[in-house]
Order: sequence, then structure tokens, then C-alpha cells
Amino acid sequence: MIWDRVSGLYDFFENKANGKVYNALGTRTAEYIDENDIVLECACGTGAITATVARKCRKLVAVDLSSGMMKQAEAKCRGLDNVIFRKADITKLNCGDEKFDKVIAGNVIHLLDDAETAVREMLRVCKKGGKVIIPTYVNSTSRVSKALSGFCSIIGVRFNR
Repeated sequence: MIWDRVSGLYDFFENKANGKVYNALGTRTAEYIDENDIVLECACGTGAITATVARKCRKLVAVDLSSGMMKQAEAKCRGLDNVIFRKADITKLNCGDEKFDKVIAGNVIHLLDDAETAVREMLRVCKKGGKVIIPTYVNSTSRVSKALSGFCSIIGVRFNR
């Protein structure tokens, strides 16, 4: 899996290419989180959002398909005892309906072959009156995003939409 191969360099690359926005992603997302929330973070990656959100909520379940990316996220979350990491496909979440107050999927939807199924799953596991939060900084009209997309396609990452 490409994400396992790039997991050790992902944060370095993001910080060099788009550091200000990348580092603000967790802070901006955490603005929507309350202290009693139980949160699901889909495709947690290296934990750019995870650690910040975990400091604000009661419990956070962080999932990803890449063991390498989760290893990076776990390192960022050392000392946070309210975070649980699980390997999972966000198009087939293995949990009951309406389990989470907030569901986050940061900077991933554009990479999925079946984004609609992933969004349906996020809506299914989010409580009525809860929030599904899908932050991204990929912009198809941005020159930086176009350049990054081009580079990523060379190493095997596809931007589907």
C-alpha cells in the first residue's frame, strides 16, 4: 500500500509543501468538537487532526487502512488515554448506527474510489443531530494543489475528484 511506504515522510512532505494549512487543519477541525463528544476519525493518517481533537473530546476512535500511517499517529498521541486506533475501511465501518457525536474524514474524500459509500457510512454512524466534518485543503484550481497532485500521481497516489 502506497500509504505504508510514504508514512515516514508524509508529515515532512506536507510541512514543506503546505505547512501552514496542514498544521492548522487539526486546530480548525477541533473548533467543532465539544468536551463530551465521542468522535470517530476516518482515515486518520499520521494524526494531523487526531492529537488536537483528542485533547478536546471525551473519546476518539481513529481508523485508517494503513498501519504505517497509524503508527505515526499513535506516536503523536502518546500520553492521550482517550484515543483508540483501529484498522478499518471507511466504506465499510464495523460499528453500529448512531454511535458517534462527531465523525471526521480529513483530506481523504478526493482519494476514494467510492466517496459516496464512505459518506453514507459516516452519516450512518453519526448520531442524529451530530456532525460529519470533512475538512480538506486540496483545491483543483490551486497551482500548488495541481503541482502536488501531479507529483503524487508519479508515486502512485490517485486524486479521483
